[in-house]
Amino acid sequence: MEKISTIEKTAVCTEKRLAEMIDSYDKLVFSICYKLTGDYFAAEDLAQETFLSAYQRYETFDGENEKAWLCRIATNKSIDYLRSASRRNVPTEDSFFETEVEKRGSPEEICMEEEIKNRPKACCDDLKPPYNEVAKAYYLYEESPKEIALRLGQNVKTIQTQIYRAREMLKKSYGKEEPV
Repeated sequence: MEKISTIEKTAVCTEKRLAEMIDSYDKLVFSICYKLTGDYFAAEDLAQETFLSAYQRYETFDGENEKAWLCRIATNKSIDYLRSASRRNVPTEDSFFETEVEKRGSPEEICMEEEIKNRPKACCDDLKPPYNEVAKAYYLYEESPKEIALRLGQNVKTIQTQIYRAREMLKKSYGKEEPV
């Protein structure tokens, strides 16, 4: 409360007043910027920009709560920085392909992924008709029993029975395979 009474409402901020604001609120403004950005050096720059903006726009300050006013400027500067940082981060061709390779993993992992993806299809293909078609439609293409029945022109209960039987056959075929 004492700070408010010592602030003189003037249309222009003096260098002395700016120095007082920096001395009083520099750590607070920096901590707000750092917590929002997570970048120490960007937070330092944003804290400076906050005080510069307050100095330049001091005539818009209503004289009520200087601390809250500076905190709001710091928050807005940090949010603006985060919005612009995402647009500035355009990958170069080399860095793009490096991250794509890293996402895929090692050749062994890629081979294992392919095996995992192809194994259910191979097991469904090994089933006898009509179970192979129903199993592929249900498990691989994620069609509902009703959709399968409409497409094949059969009763929904018949398709549900075939799905149940196909599931039992798939359990047996998965159980037969030896672990790698």
